[in-house]
Amino acid sequence: MTSPTLDVRDVTWAPRKRDPLLLEATSFSLNKGEVMGLVGPNGAGKTTLLRLIYGYNRPLSGDILLDGESLRKMAPRALAKKVAAVLQEQPSDFALTVREVVALGRVPHRLGLSTPGQHDAEVIEAALKRLQLQDLSHRSLSTLSGGERQRVMVARALAQEPQLLVLDEPTNHLDIRHQLEVLQLIRDLDLTIVTSLHDLNLAADVCDRILILKNGAPKGFGAPMDVLKDRLVSETFQVRAQREQLSVSQKNHLTFQL
Repeated sequence: MTSPTLDVRDVTWAPRKRDPLLLEATSFSLNKGEVMGLVGPNGAGKTTLLRLIYGYNRPLSGDILLDGESLRKMAPRALAKKVAAVLQEQPSDFALTVREVVALGRVPHRLGLSTPGQHDAEVIEAALKRLQLQDLSHRSLSTLSGGERQRVMVARALAQEPQLLVLDEPTNHLDIRHQLEVLQLIRDLDLTIVTSLHDLNLAADVCDRILILKNGAPKGFGAPMDVLKDRLVSETFQVRAQREQLSVSQKNHLTFQL
């Protein structure tokens, strides 16, 4: 039996050992290429869990394994080669061009003070092209809109050539067209992906697995059709949720009422 790419085992987190837990014992596994959507109301613990997965914080207890190796045992450089993150908090005052920001994704792969090589240049160019940033490549990051900066950060993450991609609300700041493009990119990437999403219907459409959090505790994990049930969604978000099947696409769609 193939071992999971990402294996999260009973992880908990609090700022200090005696503080109340902000994330209660949480476990799940993802195979290579699977996309997991992390959903829940504000303050549910989504960002806390993401920070543990990309190594910003360490679990208070439990462990996270990537290809069978504990993140606790990985040096920062080794971790940066395997895990890339795109966060909601975007830098806006970098005195760097778009191409230079995307090139930062190659830093973990370079030895010492070595200069970028041909492979680095090809990876950077491919990332710029995939996010349709070629025409912006010489612009300063500080001159871009929030949506454009978001696309630059995704391109930088792709330039890392990671095994695991962590996305914190990747469609924030994006107009409808670029939201759809980023979601299509998520579907097309041959990567294991963990992403937080506010829109449950988008999460159901793009994700192989869904993890629901509420008040720092996991409430359900599994395939979207199995997890996004009317009752669980209603209890989690304190709304009245109803799942309907759209007649044209035959897809299930959640509607909400207070």
